[in-house]
Amino acid sequence: MLRRLTYKSKGFLALAGNAIRGVEMDYTQGSLRKAIIMLAIPMILEMSMESVFALVDLFFVGHLPDAEHTLQSVSLTESVLSIIYSAAFGLSMAATAVVSRRIGEKNADEAAHSAVQSLWLACSIAIILSILGVVFADDILRAMGADERTVAIGTTFARIDMGSAVIIMLLFLINGIFRGAGDASMAMKSLWLANICNIILCPVLIRGLGPVPALGLTGAAIATTTGRGIGVCYQLYYLFKGDGIIKIQRRHFNVDWSILKSLINIAAPAVFQFIIASCSWVVLARLVADTGHSVTSAGYQTALRVVVFFILPAWGLSNAAATLVGQNLGAKQLQRAEESVIKTAKYNGVFMGLVSLIFLLGAYPVISFFTNDEAVKEIAVKALRIMASGYIFYGIGMVMANAFNGAGDSWTPTWINLAGFWFFQIPLAYLLTLYFDFGPTGVFVSIPVAETLITIVAWYFFKRGGWKKVKV
Repeated sequence: MLRRLTYKSKGFLALAGNAIRGVEMDYTQGSLRKAIIMLAIPMILEMSMESVFALVDLFFVGHLPDAEHTLQSVSLTESVLSIIYSAAFGLSMAATAVVSRRIGEKNADEAAHSAVQSLWLACSIAIILSILGVVFADDILRAMGADERTVAIGTTFARIDMGSAVIIMLLFLINGIFRGAGDASMAMKSLWLANICNIILCPVLIRGLGPVPALGLTGAAIATTTGRGIGVCYQLYYLFKGDGIIKIQRRHFNVDWSILKSLINIAAPAVFQFIIASCSWVVLARLVADTGHSVTSAGYQTALRVVVFFILPAWGLSNAAATLVGQNLGAKQLQRAEESVIKTAKYNGVFMGLVSLIFLLGAYPVISFFTNDEAVKEIAVKALRIMASGYIFYGIGMVMANAFNGAGDSWTPTWINLAGFWFFQIPLAYLLTLYFDFGPTGVFVSIPVAETLITIVAWYFFKRGGWKKVKV
């Protein structure tokens, strides 16, 4: 028995090593377990690094003077940035769906052509979002419920972060291209590089070092934007170098309206899908701010940051389903596509179940790492424990959503999100908070209840199988 376990452990470690190095594999053949591991390990590490961006800021900013206001500035800005993230996620899912389908059809040249068209589309949208963020940063913070002290402290931070929409968009989009091609290792490496730069720059720019002045909250925004920018430069170098699965040539830059139309048809509902979810979080954040106070808001936002830290790795695992669905549908392997989703959902459910135990039993020490304010801690711990009760359903629901998106069926999860968040979660939160006098706790409770319902509905539509018939 021991020898067998040792053999399996060595086999897994070898497979993990190949996944991190980026060894190429045909994901339309062979063991599904091996395919999921080869994709999931770098994707989990990739999204873990994305979550580190937020937590590094939270850690250093949480120890600045006026932490109550600096934390709220960061948290409210991130809530608004979630709209930009939504656009980035939607476009990256469209790129993943189209590129993976072409790779599954063994048409690498069309995959490269589609990748370039997605870059044109993303840059056009991101420039507009960047301009709006720079111009209206202070008004946006006020609209989110920030008091004037928070606006005064946080406007420059918000202006820099929101103005970096182009960088954020490209970082997500290009990684979506890599994932669609099955090159998950490259997506991971670019975010690791970006995070290493951010981790180095954050303490230097926030607290100052030698001739570098202490920039405080503004330093956090500059560090994050610079780190992401370096990651994008690395992505572009690798993408245009031509040594990977995607080999871009000059002729691919010719605008192809038929591909752009296909990308828009997938991306538009996908962007709307993520915006629906993100805007619901914005509404909940405003409800917490209105029914509580700045300490309650800071506690809630701190808990959300910790939640996101673990949700993003789970999202990374669920991204494996998108790539496997796209490539196997392209290869006409419909049953294999379905089986890959079910297996990935099982793995993600187990992972999120373990995370929920950590949060239920160890919420206080986890929260204590990010803030010294006892009042903020109390709210954050309570919020974290309540939200953790639905983690298993979060994990399965992510896989379902990514399966639909990977197939190019981005409308199904969009309608599910619209109904689940706006016609169920938000009314429930207001009902519990105001009518039943739960206060901000009503918001905390509404989150796991709504996510559970959304997952059940998504599973029902997945089993119906309409996603298998979508043409991309």
